[in-house]
Amino acid sequence: MWIDQRLWTKDSGWSPAAAVPGEASLVLYFAAPGAMDPTALFQELKARYGNAAIVGCTTGGEIGGNDVLDDSIVTAAVGFDKARVRVAARDISDVCQSGTIGAELARDLAPRLGESELRAIFILSDGTKVNGDALVDGCIDAVTEGVVVTGGLAGDGARFQSTAVGCNDAMRAGRVAAIGLYGDSLAIGHGSFGGWDEFGPPRTITRSAANVLYELDGEPALDLYKRYLGEEAQGLPGSALLFPLSIRPSMGAEGGEVVRTIVGIDEDAKSMTFAGDVPTGHVARLMRGNFDNLVDGAGKAAEAADTQAPCLAILVSCIGRKLLMGQRIVEEVEIVSDVLGGNANLIGFYSYGEISPHGFTGKCELHNQTMTITTISET
Repeated sequence: MWIDQRLWTKDSGWSPAAAVPGEASLVLYFAAPGAMDPTALFQELKARYGNAAIVGCTTGGEIGGNDVLDDSIVTAAVGFDKARVRVAARDISDVCQSGTIGAELARDLAPRLGESELRAIFILSDGTKVNGDALVDGCIDAVTEGVVVTGGLAGDGARFQSTAVGCNDAMRAGRVAAIGLYGDSLAIGHGSFGGWDEFGPPRTITRSAANVLYELDGEPALDLYKRYLGEEAQGLPGSALLFPLSIRPSMGAEGGEVVRTIVGIDEDAKSMTFAGDVPTGHVARLMRGNFDNLVDGAGKAAEAADTQAPCLAILVSCIGRKLLMGQRIVEEVEIVSDVLGGNANLIGFYSYGEISPHGFTGKCELHNQTMTITTISET
């Protein structure tokens, strides 16, 4: 297994310019919105890497090596010795299609007659037109037990206007792509952790529909949320990235909570729309960030995903973490690098949602406000 990483900026173009080590199996790329024309980008990657599967998306920031970047493009080409790669994609026009699309992608990637075992699926999805929970559930229900499912939702900075995904074609909005990784030679690691602090009393979700929250404790959810935010409420929905919700099935349920980020508000309905489901009857609490805890959380995610062999480490972190931590955001990448050590080649992006098995329950879920890491190595 070999890995060829490159960086593109408007000032410097592509670097480094070294020759490709061999025939690539897979090319991952993460691109700032508007950094390069999507068709031109795909054509350049195709010219360099030939018949490799080429998959990527827009971001809220790029991760290349130990650096956090903006207005750039980062790529990682992988050549496997024994493992195989297949990709599949669907277009999505309505959020209600999310579950069906997840299942269809999983079925597309099911091993064919004579093909090696499917070990993992990595998903990149449009971040504004999808219900990430339904997408993940549809995929998980259609794969065999033991297949690791990870990935993330494409980003658009803090704008939440339009995201794009490419799968052997130019990136475009309304796209969901999935990468299937096959073969016993593969070792797949994963880890996901947040580090946010809960505050305020627990509130019961008394009215919701899928990923739209209408009432907490019988009160209009948006009104209650604005009271907690105070002056920060003037910046909604963008400022909500700094104050996510944790939700759990019941008051006494510990360890199974997930974090949900607001991606839109409806002033007339006094509701909030989240990147994933907020089921009625679940318990919710507000959260806020602590710099040191967020960095420690990234380190814990790396510990869970740790691998001893040379690997590609794909980091999918939340745009909310980046906005909160500002210049300190590089610290979460540095701690991941320190934990994984010199054997890891880091690439990643800042997202609108992270897909990974839950660190406590083991169930694959959509997360928000986490650092999620997928490691891929070959023995």
